[in-house]
Amino acid sequence: MFKVVGVIGAGQMGSGIAHVFAQHAYQVLIYDISGAQLEKALKSIAQNLERQAKKGVIFETSIQGIMGRIAVTNDLNDFSVCDLVVEAVSENEALKFDLFRKLDEIVGKDAILASNTSSISITRIASVTRRPDKVVGMHFMNPVPVMQLVEVIRGLATSEETFQAISSLVDKLGKEMAVSQDYPGFIVNRILIPMINEAVFALYEGIASAEDIDKGMKLGTNQPMGPLTLADFIGLDTVLAICNVLHDGFKDPKYRPCPLLVKMVNAGYLGKKSGRGFYSY
Repeated sequence: MFKVVGVIGAGQMGSGIAHVFAQHAYQVLIYDISGAQLEKALKSIAQNLERQAKKGVIFETSIQGIMGRIAVTNDLNDFSVCDLVVEAVSENEALKFDLFRKLDEIVGKDAILASNTSSISITRIASVTRRPDKVVGMHFMNPVPVMQLVEVIRGLATSEETFQAISSLVDKLGKEMAVSQDYPGFIVNRILIPMINEAVFALYEGIASAEDIDKGMKLGTNQPMGPLTLADFIGLDTVLAICNVLHDGFKDPKYRPCPLLVKMVNAGYLGKKSGRGFYSY
């Protein structure tokens, strides 16, 4: 059904999503306002494909063909050829609304618009378009080529036809689907972000060091990495943004972000991407 897939945002998530689609024989067009970021994304995809080849996940000989299916642009109007667009920009509601309004004008009337948002309402995003039935959430996990889950979120107006098309697509990408109703945080972040926030509170209250909090959760609950390390990898600004979505959406004080998390974001200590978070990089 889908021939050309547009991906908006050439960051870690966008490049990972583009990688997976191209690997599964889809033509992909990546958009970003930054030419340097587009170059970085292509380089990152090529490196990750080489890594997959070394592990025997793909054949070395297939890399050139996969890369040949990926094109880049900094002109959103080029998305007129896409029959599916996956938006993967930062967790900023106003930015997403603006993009979906523009996309609604650019893509064909039958094209599906998906958001990789990890917490923002699909129903609200869909409401700024004239095709709310064709808007859906496709929340990929990071790193996209490795993680098996795609959280699919149905907005209030998402049609059964759209849902079935995305369900079939997830299967074709070799992924597993978990279906969520459209409430703040969906499934994964509704559970994960309060856990991370609670770990920050444990540090803030002096219960234990960051190292011991992470060691306790890794060795005590068999998680692959501790919650504070994970927060650094996600980006503390993203963690805070999702905390705020949960707090605003449910009006429940249990979701209030820890003051230490707020202070660190204000200081620019955003985790791995800024070189400093709960740990130094």
